[in-house]
Amino acid sequence: MAAAKFVYLLLLVGVQNVVGEGAASWCVARSDASNDALQTALDYACGAGADCLPLQAEGLCFLPNTIQAHSSYAFNSYYQRRARAPGSCDFAGTATIATSDPSYGSCVYPSTASAAGGANTPITTPPMNNNPNVPTSTTTPLYGGGNSGGLTPGMTTPFPDTSTAPSEATATWFFVFFSSLVVTIIS
Repeated sequence: MAAAKFVYLLLLVGVQNVVGEGAASWCVARSDASNDALQTALDYACGAGADCLPLQAEGLCFLPNTIQAHSSYAFNSYYQRRARAPGSCDFAGTATIATSDPSYGSCVYPSTASAAGGANTPITTPPMNNNPNVPTSTTTPLYGGGNSGGLTPGMTTPFPDTSTAPSEATATWFFVFFSSLVVTIIS
């Protein structure tokens, strides 16, 4: 019976390592991505729910004022707000997963959905109630760039899931299956 408990404990630890429970990860811009591709992906992330307020001129993550740094912060915000879902850190191949914290100085990269505003936090846009002081159209993306396509030029749909990382559901299934198999064998 003691051997069964030991094997069960080993399985539990192994599955938690596969799932990555408790292991922090961040989504950052790839160093080999072009500035144009990063700008397009940055505009998409900020328009699709990433918290980009810290990237504004008075924000804690404005400096360094580079497309690489701003993209990394926005990509990570998007990734964390989607609870690190598979495919949420791709951005047309301009992003990658990091296991070391990219935070610096007063710019803190969230490492969980709740710290990023949570996957359940509604992301809303204030209503436009025919206010004459509100412009009716935008000719440049809100977060830079020179395209006239708004916040998501060339990106009309979310990125496809090209991730090969195991999902939590798959890992949980394997855990239950192998746990019951071990208990059956030992019993």
